[in-house]
Amino acid sequence: MSTANPQPLWQPDPERIAQARITRFQSWAADHHGAPADGGYPALHRWSVDHLDTFWKALTDFFDVRFSTPYARVLGDRSMPGAEWFPGATLNYAEHALRAAATRADEPALLYVDETHEPQPVTWAELRRQVGSLAAGLRALGVRPGDRVSGYLPNIPQAVVALLATAAVGAVWTSCAPDFGARSVLDRFQQVEPVVLFTVDGYRYGGKEHDRRVTVAELRAELPTLRAVVHIPLLGTPAPEGALDWSDLTAADSDPEFEQVPFDHPLWVLYSSGTTGLPKAIVQSQGGILVEHLKQLGLHCDLGPESRFFWYTSTGWMMWNFLVSGLLTGTTIVLYDGSPGYPDVSAQWRVAERTGATLYGTSAAYVMACRKAGVHPSRDFDLSRVQCVATTGSPLPPDGFRWLHDEVRADLWIASVSGGTDVCSCFAGAVPTLPVHTGELQAPSLGTDLQAWDPHGNPVVDEVGELVVTNPMPSMPIRFWNDPDGSRYHDSYFDTYPGVWRHGDWITVTARGSVVIHGRSDSTLNRQGVRMGSADIYEVVERLPEIRESLVIGIEQPDGGYWMPLFVHLAPGAVLDEALLDRIKQAIREQLSPRHVPDEVIEVPGVPHTLTGKRIEVPVKRLLQGAPLEKAVNPGSIDNLDLLAFYEDLARKRA
Repeated sequence: MSTANPQPLWQPDPERIAQARITRFQSWAADHHGAPADGGYPALHRWSVDHLDTFWKALTDFFDVRFSTPYARVLGDRSMPGAEWFPGATLNYAEHALRAAATRADEPALLYVDETHEPQPVTWAELRRQVGSLAAGLRALGVRPGDRVSGYLPNIPQAVVALLATAAVGAVWTSCAPDFGARSVLDRFQQVEPVVLFTVDGYRYGGKEHDRRVTVAELRAELPTLRAVVHIPLLGTPAPEGALDWSDLTAADSDPEFEQVPFDHPLWVLYSSGTTGLPKAIVQSQGGILVEHLKQLGLHCDLGPESRFFWYTSTGWMMWNFLVSGLLTGTTIVLYDGSPGYPDVSAQWRVAERTGATLYGTSAAYVMACRKAGVHPSRDFDLSRVQCVATTGSPLPPDGFRWLHDEVRADLWIASVSGGTDVCSCFAGAVPTLPVHTGELQAPSLGTDLQAWDPHGNPVVDEVGELVVTNPMPSMPIRFWNDPDGSRYHDSYFDTYPGVWRHGDWITVTARGSVVIHGRSDSTLNRQGVRMGSADIYEVVERLPEIRESLVIGIEQPDGGYWMPLFVHLAPGAVLDEALLDRIKQAIREQLSPRHVPDEVIEVPGVPHTLTGKRIEVPVKRLLQGAPLEKAVNPGSIDNLDLLAFYEDLARKRA
């Protein structure tokens, strides 16, 4: 791909650069730790990966991380997997998340918004009191460090309180959103054997109430390790028999006691999408998440006490955990529990306006849906406080960048970020002091030696390669649950390049230092040796107003051939006639490559996704290769299982 130096879409002005926390950090680290004072972000990044130990020491000093016992050194063993961070240190994540209560007791820590779109504040003092009361309640129930505590909860203040109280006790948090069905939840929670379950009676979404009491009863029956169930009456129903009431556990006026745990003590368990088997139960540490999120949120996202941080997410996605960590920087975080499209597709912009969000995060898919629907955010809402719009979940297409620039504000920092549940962080994305180029992530993150590698393990620039990270990150998993010999963990990231993290994305690192994401490398389209990411196809095809969504698959044939169908879900009223077929093929031929014109364009009733909204390419590929449904996909991980019948039927006909 060409990386000639086009004009940036956005350039931070000198005042913004001077005021950014990352600028202050660089100057401070130059004075105290030998960081380069000049050369801006590229020089700081180079130093951060060349002097990894010094960088992370500087970061913990800068953010005043409280180690209750000191560490012997920053990095003990630095091999991957198994890097040993801050050996000897003890600390507590929740203690750091609640520090602002000491100086800003009556200011909002949380702004909770439901589908009425009226923000309801929870002050720092009240958040700290509830966490103290609930942590004491958990201890009274016999919860000890290392025990698992689970939440079947929407994005509500009680979920934040439960996470922080769990961390305060030294127990291990894990959560699922209440739109997950019982099987999906059990596939996750049964692996970790929780002793406490926090649950709602139901939730509101799209203007409707969804009763979950039957599902909750099933979870209770199928989780034999539970000692207690805590009922949160979101729909106003009484606690079921044998359950404790949330209000009883959070009524006391207790100052929290923070269990001081080793740096690598488990904080939470996150789950991979689990499209082809049981979800991986990914364990991340209290210390690793604390320092990684201080870096990401405090430096890369430029958050501080004056910020308001809104990311549209659910408790079943790592972005919720990332959002909660906004508290570490003293930021007010915005919890929106509702449909992204209720009462209309502008809902998230309305929430951003009403909460005074300074950083608003969403999915690339939502941005593109707004563009298609003809939404005009700056015309219809006061977004003057929004300094940054960030996107993740999938690559933001160039048209998405241009639309945000044109429809929100010309002086808007657009941060497309990419990382993963696996590290609960970003490998590349936001840098407040760098320009934004259309379709590109600004730069790799500090302390992250991100490279694109060819199949032989050689780094490439301005060419598509595998996303690898060649040095350890503190938030890399300490292990997977129920993976005693570490083999599943090793095979997930380290089997291709020993000792080097291979994430499974195709990327280009440009000569300018920016990053372009092309989609998953395990669903890469390889026509006559020319590789292309599926995201590139979607970006071109979905510009056409007739195409609501698309799915492209490349399948190696037994005879050595290659079949590449493009599945299209049409907009209402659109017809897949010869004229539209020609326009689809012409767009791909002219804007991408003649080799990647699909062999067939097939209309489908819909595109299946994981429960966190990602298109499922690999399971559909397996179906089309003849695998039975139960072998190709984990049914509990899919948003609409009925859609897969179409692809299964197509495979049968082709066979």
